[in-house]
Amino acid sequence: MAGGIEFFFDLKNNTRIPSVGLGTWQSEPGLVGQAVYTAVKVGYRHIDCAQAYANEKEIGVALKKLFDDGVVKREDLWITSKLWCNNHAPEDVPVTLENTLKDLQLDYINLYLVSVHRFKSKLQESSFMYVTYCKLCPLSSIITERTRCLQTLASYIHWPARTKKGTTGFKPENLIPTDIPATWKALESCYDKGMTRGLGVSNFSSKKLGDLLKVARVPPVVNQVECHPSWRQTKLREFCKSNGVHLSGYSPLGSPGTKWLKSNVLQHPILTSVAEKVGKTPAQVALRWGLQMGHSVLPKSTSEARIKENFDVFDWSIPDALFEEMSKIEQASFLIHLHHRNRTIGKIIDTLFTYELWVSYRRGLFGGSFWLMILMASIGALRNSGMVRFESSS
Repeated sequence: MAGGIEFFFDLKNNTRIPSVGLGTWQSEPGLVGQAVYTAVKVGYRHIDCAQAYANEKEIGVALKKLFDDGVVKREDLWITSKLWCNNHAPEDVPVTLENTLKDLQLDYINLYLVSVHRFKSKLQESSFMYVTYCKLCPLSSIITERTRCLQTLASYIHWPARTKKGTTGFKPENLIPTDIPATWKALESCYDKGMTRGLGVSNFSSKKLGDLLKVARVPPVVNQVECHPSWRQTKLREFCKSNGVHLSGYSPLGSPGTKWLKSNVLQHPILTSVAEKVGKTPAQVALRWGLQMGHSVLPKSTSEARIKENFDVFDWSIPDALFEEMSKIEQASFLIHLHHRNRTIGKIIDTLFTYELWVSYRRGLFGGSFWLMILMASIGALRNSGMVRFESSS
């Protein structure tokens, strides 16, 4: 393939993951099955699923039709699924995977990810503040100097959090302590039984991934995270590469529909300029960028035209000079969700952190450069006071 990009990336467990996969998150019921069927006929050999997406049954019907129609054989496809946060208990892991296999109408999947998200648990009761959700770097972890985190919610089996069985959402009352080593041991048993051909994680930070690598008998071979030109995941990418873990990028075209990440990468002047110069669409350039960075990409679409467009990334490349130019794309801004055990102080924090920040008491955001100045001054004051410390999550 042009630019040295192959249709597959080799993994540490001697398997090969297709470099372009179809994402199925938020794909509408009644459309996702046809999207999968269309994608495979176009040439996709990688379908990214999750029980939490609530569409695996429809995908299973599409897969069976593909096999019955002779479009592909089972061994031709790479199917990924994920373990959701309310099924982290060791006894729930095999049952959950069995249900996924039943819904997908498969005997095995190629990759099973323990999925979490950058989600912090409560600090000890004496703590000054804690973060319940954050994707901000370097403000991704706000931890007091006086008190370390009592327990950090697991980062990336689908999301780095564990919730009570049968609950939905990340309300504080739903959260329970995580035990990633125990969950991983249960996943290893599923691997031993042939239910999955590989294990991986999703949304794990470098630290969380490093902790898991120390105890895993069957090491994770993939870390699936959001990655695109305006969120390059540089530190995490380097850590994964040095430890033989393949980075797989979801939302490779940006995530304009999310509330916590402000990113319009496809409209960025540098990206659109590169697209014009190489005669491709901004989406194709963003996807090709990911492949040339060395990670697989998982674009989502239910449109046949877009599905075909997103797969046209193999017989051309971004020239070195233009590829270097793309490194100048500024990184996205993020939103954080703060809680404080003292409501009076919480109100003050809410007021200070209202510029591009979603706060827990839902009191409306205030814009303008004045609030930006207040935010920056507050960050500096909190850091200098020793009351909080800011750490990178990558």
